[in-house]
Amino acid sequence: MKIDTQLNAELGSVAAQARELQDLGFDGAFTFEGPRDVFFPLIEAALESDLDLYTNVAISFPRSPVHLAHQAWDLQRLSEGRFALGLGSQVRAHVEKRYSAVWGKPVAHLREQIRAIKAVFACWQDDAPLDFRGEYYTHTLMPPTFNPGPLPWGPPPVWVGALGPHMTRMVAEEADGLLVHPFNSERFLTEHTVPIVESALADASRERADFKFGIDAIVCTGRTDAELEAADAGTRFLLAFYASTPAYKRVLDIEGRGELQPELNRMSKQGQWAEMAALVDDDLLRTIAVRGTPVEVAAELRRRFGAVADRVGFYLPYRHDPELSAEVVTALRA
Repeated sequence: MKIDTQLNAELGSVAAQARELQDLGFDGAFTFEGPRDVFFPLIEAALESDLDLYTNVAISFPRSPVHLAHQAWDLQRLSEGRFALGLGSQVRAHVEKRYSAVWGKPVAHLREQIRAIKAVFACWQDDAPLDFRGEYYTHTLMPPTFNPGPLPWGPPPVWVGALGPHMTRMVAEEADGLLVHPFNSERFLTEHTVPIVESALADASRERADFKFGIDAIVCTGRTDAELEAADAGTRFLLAFYASTPAYKRVLDIEGRGELQPELNRMSKQGQWAEMAALVDDDLLRTIAVRGTPVEVAAELRRRFGAVADRVGFYLPYRHDPELSAEVVTALRA
């Protein structure tokens, strides 16, 4: 099980953070689609570290498959084969109102986008004719001038984030790996996600060994009561934010806490963020996040995800000493 965490330094400081994460024992690092571009920081990290790198996730629908293919190809070349293109659909409001892009049938749309990207990859890597025709995308022109040529490491893998059953099944059928959102629980994974993936892989005659399972985990850790109190506060805020989103209600439902989602959603529209965090009780915090001392967190991560995850990505949504996460990594290695 490889261990990753988020690259969140400002541009110009990413290389230093990547080197630090490597020294702390992490295997990889990822970016997310937040206040900065999701691809640019990975350029610095690729040049100055040996970390595995991936987007977690790049919002796919506003971007052309050819644009995504070029960015992924360049990062695969720059990192010497250590890059994975992580994609996600986002939700309708963000796609339409933040990106001014088209929201249609997200599962069918993303399935076609994965196939289109892989058709472009096959053209560049294997000199296959580019003749992709679908409902959303048509790619039939790739003159030699615009073909970057093959890579010695092969095309980068395409990993895709999914939560609902239809999207999860599609990812297992089409992509090279699944990225599980940090707002998850042990029951959600074992009763919902894993059975769907295993069934879809079998139906598609795909081998589990050829499919990567990346699980993101909210790590709530500290050595002292004061550090744990600070970690709890940041974690409660993040959990309340996620739980207010209708798409994540299915995780709460499986834990018998579904009634919390509409209340948090109502409060979010009124800007009651501090009050929302107070509704995340200790039981829910421990159900979604992984909480405890570094040694306790390591043991719980191994117990909860060890039989399933190829990679685990750390989210620590609070100010913390980097050595804290390093202690978790060291305990996991042991």
